[in-house]
Amino acid sequence: MAIFTIGYGGRKLDDLIAVLRRYDISVVVDVRRFPKSKLPEYNEQSLRSRLAKCGISYVWMGDTLGGLRRGGYIKYMATDNYQAGIAKLLEMAEQGNIVLMCKERSDAGCHRRHIVETLAKKGVRAVPLA
Repeated sequence: MAIFTIGYGGRKLDDLIAVLRRYDISVVVDVRRFPKSKLPEYNEQSLRSRLAKCGISYVWMGDTLGGLRRGGYIKYMATDNYQAGIAKLLEMAEQGNIVLMCKERSDAGCHRRHIVETLAKKGVRAVPLA
C-alpha cells in the first residue's frame, strides 16, 4: 500500500488537479490544522467544490492529523486522537489512491513528515508528488 503526499504552495489549482489526475487520486486528505489559505481557491469550501467537479473527494482531517499542536506535534502523536486519524487514513487508503495535502511543497518542511514516519512504521510507503 502507498499513500501519496503533496503541497499546494506555489501551485495554481489547475496544476494541482492535473497532478492528482495523473496519479489517479480519488481522495484529497487535507491535513492542515486550519483549512484556510490566503489563496481563496485553497479554502476548504472552494477546494471541496472544485475537486468534486473533477470527481475527486475531499476529506478534512486537520482535527486528528493537523499540525500546530500545543506541546508540539511529536508529543501529540502519542495521543489516541492522532492514532485514530492514522487508522482512518489507512482505511481510506484501502479504498483507492489518496493524497495527504498541506501547503508546504516538501514533506521535510511540513508536519506531514511525521505522518509519513508513522506510516512507514506500519509498512506503508509514502510517495511525494511533484
